Amino acid sequence: MARLNVNPTRMEMTRLKQQLKTATRGHKLLKDKLDELMKQFLNIVRENKRLREEAEKSLEDAYQNFIIAQAVMSESAIGESLMIPRQAVSVKVGKKNIMSVNVPVFDFQSEGGSGDIYPYGLAFSSGEMDSAMLSFSDAMEPLLRLAESEKTAQLLAQEIEKTRRRVNALENVMIPNYQETIKYISMKLEENDRAGTTRMMKVKDLVLKRAIEEKKRKEAGA
Repeated sequence: MARLNVNPTRMEMTRLKQQLKTATRGHKLLKDKLDELMKQFLNIVRENKRLREEAEKSLEDAYQNFIIAQAVMSESAIGESLMIPRQAVSVKVGKKNIMSVNVPVFDFQSEGGSGDIYPYGLAFSSGEMDSAMLSFSDAMEPLLRLAESEKTAQLLAQEIEKTRRRVNALENVMIPNYQETIKYISMKLEENDRAGTTRMMKVKDLVLKRAIEEKKRKEAGA
């Protein structure tokens, strides 16, 4: 703790008490915000895990089927089959607010193909190629949701770190400094009050002593 360099006056102590009150209230609000951010972050992390597992399962199936398709189909046949995609995915990026943090929202939809994902005639491909295309298609949505979720987690993690630094600064630096300074000013004011009282008592004694001496002189003169 470090005492602030201020004049030990009542006005200064009143000002510091108000700042301490504000800092204490801000600390509570930031602590509540930090707790809610952590709650949101953990929910997103759990969702990330689910989406990652779903995407990895679809991609694993897709690659396994694609490897088998490469074994039963010629390279040129595979190239011709995948030359002209039947569908495309458009993505619009919006945003939403989570605890004052703007996070991305992906709005995506498939275009073309009328629900047909195969860019080739089924009569000229293997079943493994069809399964690979279907698995790749199934992996698209969880991959996009995963990207959205991971970016959200990254932004929340940055906000959590920023909020934690503010909470720590208030809790370990600012509030203790205000308290220490207020205590110092209070002690100084009490010391000044005691010194003032002592001076007043001395002055009173001196005045009384002079009054007694003056009275004695008058009585002696009479």
